Amino acid sequence: MYKTIIRPIFFSFDPEKIHHFTFSLIRFFHKIGFGSIFRSIYKIEDPKLERELFGLKFPNPVGLAAGFDKDAKLYKELSNFGFGFIEIGTVTPKPQPGNEKPRLFRLKEDSAIINRMGFNNGGVEEAVERLKANCYPEPSDSAQDRLHRRVLIGGNIGKNKVTPNEEAVNDYILCFEALFDYVDYFVVNVSSPNTPNLRALQEKEPLTKLLQVLKKTNSKHQIPKPILLKIAPDLTDEQLLDIIEIVETTKIDGVIATNTTISREGLASENKNQMGGLSGKPLNKRATDVIRFLSEKSNRAFPIIGVGGIQSTEDALEKLNAGASLVQLYTGFIYEGPGLVKQINKAILKRT
Repeated sequence: MYKTIIRPIFFSFDPEKIHHFTFSLIRFFHKIGFGSIFRSIYKIEDPKLERELFGLKFPNPVGLAAGFDKDAKLYKELSNFGFGFIEIGTVTPKPQPGNEKPRLFRLKEDSAIINRMGFNNGGVEEAVERLKANCYPEPSDSAQDRLHRRVLIGGNIGKNKVTPNEEAVNDYILCFEALFDYVDYFVVNVSSPNTPNLRALQEKEPLTKLLQVLKKTNSKHQIPKPILLKIAPDLTDEQLLDIIEIVETTKIDGVIATNTTISREGLASENKNQMGGLSGKPLNKRATDVIRFLSEKSNRAFPIIGVGGIQSTEDALEKLNAGASLVQLYTGFIYEGPGLVKQINKAILKRT
């Protein structure tokens, strides 16, 4: 039904406007009691799906990638579609509008999306206020809602556009401290192509410094939170070897591979030359190759969350076989619908 009726209707409207409309629609259906119905349709609960990583127990290995729920507006409702974890953000210290519109483009022939959003978000403090409800259920919640309210949350953090790279570490620390009590793990985003010069922070020296400072900040807390690094798919093999060395040096907890790509190889759609980061099916092979390279060259020394171009159960299983411990969806969720989450979890169960 999603691909034959709902998606064609949604895809006839502006991508960013329909994204906000979809949020309103999902929120409305939950307000009138559809949360339990969505859970019964899409959620699979089985001990065989559970994964223990970074000291956390994930109810299943399929998560929602950052960028979909930037401001932590809908994570509780989205968890009812079967996700084992939700990553909010990227959030920045101060609110920022992002880049000029239009900034989100569908590439239907390629089953892809190009975005140049530019870390548009309401700022970290706004996200914190919403996340507090994840830790402290509302008195009006039913017993069932209380049971399902506690979903694992990742906090994806970045710097404001106006912050020079030399001062970027301060932005990351501010976001880290503000979110600390309300997320289960952190993701350091230095790989978005839509904030000027951000990817320069992926270079060995500045990245090592940034992660070391965050690790030191983390160690001041009684119970530290896992810190992961999200990397671009456009890194060379030499740069990927540097990433392995940086992870070993800084002792962060893992890597998310990968973010969107600036490559436009093999695209057929009208919007293929739009500036921004490309996600979806064309990214699938490269993301899997990066996962395999990191896993093999590091001798599986750290966990990897695989993301990029997952639009089928086969895509997800390939990433797990390549060395990923968990996977995340974004564009595949938009093109294939929430049924994809259940399909992947069922496929994982079949092979256990």
